[in-house]
Amino acid sequence: MSEMLYIVWDVDPAMFTIGSFELRYYGLMWVLALLLGERIMTVFASREGYSPKIIETGFIWIILGAILGARIGHCLFYEFDYYITKPWAMLTEIRNGGMASHGSAIGMLLGMWITSRKCKMPYIWWLDRLMIPVAIGGMFVRIGNLLNSEIVGSTTTLPWGFKFMRLRENLGLPVDMVPAQHPTQLYEAICYLITFVVLVWLYFKKDMARRKSGVMFGVGVLGIFLTRFFIELVKLDQEEFEADMLLNMGQLLSIPFIIMAIWCIWKGSRGGFPIGMPTKFNKR
Repeated sequence: MSEMLYIVWDVDPAMFTIGSFELRYYGLMWVLALLLGERIMTVFASREGYSPKIIETGFIWIILGAILGARIGHCLFYEFDYYITKPWAMLTEIRNGGMASHGSAIGMLLGMWITSRKCKMPYIWWLDRLMIPVAIGGMFVRIGNLLNSEIVGSTTTLPWGFKFMRLRENLGLPVDMVPAQHPTQLYEAICYLITFVVLVWLYFKKDMARRKSGVMFGVGVLGIFLTRFFIELVKLDQEEFEADMLLNMGQLLSIPFIIMAIWCIWKGSRGGFPIGMPTKFNKR
């Protein structure tokens, strides 16, 4: 009976293919995440009386930071030896895959800083509010990873284990011997959805973004990277060099974010960060 308790996963990652052009679900998930993020931030700006121009400005810099940061982060964190000798390949070989959430986070932080300077707005305004679309966007990206049958977990006998059939060739196993593995993409997606719900509650019910600036940013970062730290325990290493590490690269990169999140929650709960900076795009 126990042999029947698993989920067979054999989804084609490509939505459609025309000649050499291939459109993947993963790319669609990124587009949905970015467009939804723009819509959510526009609602926040409108609700708080700011011109939508601040979102137009932020959309360019923050998304640029997210995409470039994710790509460059993967190349430097996970394949440093290869890309340090061919830095141009970070962009020219982007179709080979490789995006790191930690790199994306760093890129977005930089993009928000640039936006805050251009709009003459408090940096913390962007940090607190952007965590809401980041959380739901992270959920979409992890669903994209699931559709790609990548970033999988270790073997499991749990009834919700997934048999990733498209990985069997890499494993060198016949179909009937493909092991069930933890669907770590789903674990993360669910946790990010919970983080999103908590942040929406803090924003609309507790007005935390205005009353105690920094708390929402801290809660969001903690929800995302604490999730990442613990789920790495059942996730297969992404690169061979991680095999002999006590903590893998994903966990090591998560620790600074977790520390920063705890500090922001503490600082925010004790009065918050200064938000009295004038804005270039005045309230209506």
